[in-house]
Amino acid sequence: MTTLPDRPNSALLVVDVQVGAVTRAHDRDRVITNIGTVVEKARLAGVPVLWVQHSDDQLPLGGDSWRYVPELVRRDGEPVVHKRYGDSFEGTDLETLLAGRRVGHLVVTGVQTDMCIRSTLHGAFVRGYDVTLVGDAHTTEDLTGRGAPPPELVIAHTNLCWHEQRAPGRRGRTMAAAQVTFTMD
Repeated sequence: MTTLPDRPNSALLVVDVQVGAVTRAHDRDRVITNIGTVVEKARLAGVPVLWVQHSDDQLPLGGDSWRYVPELVRRDGEPVVHKRYGDSFEGTDLETLLAGRRVGHLVVTGVQTDMCIRSTLHGAFVRGYDVTLVGDAHTTEDLTGRGAPPPELVIAHTNLCWHEQRAPGRRGRTMAAAQVTFTMD
């Protein structure tokens, strides 16, 4: 249902599942396992997997904290999108990579729910993509000390709100990793 013309394909985004980004992540191991499950489903279905990698003062380019977690292994030919902003589209070649693959539907996994995941979801949506959030394949750290709700509530609220996202010609939805089939049209 995307509003992007002639873009019938799906792609999986794995956003910022980097060593330093998941050090204090809520339910880290389960979420990474779920992301791995969705990555394998995408590969088996011939769906492109794109890896998004953030760099900033906490995740310096090339440093140990910047590297992807060892549990998730990118295959040769799977693109890496390097970013410096929350939205994976801002200042990157993500749109070009997706256009070349005729992608109009994104499946999103990764970290941080309340920062880069939400920014990327909205960035994709306003650009015309249908966007599915894998509800048990994203996480965040505990920011209650800074006034945020506990991580499990941040995640649940994001899942709820994203499942209700609608706009002319496109929609958001949330589903569990076990439900993802890459035939969701």
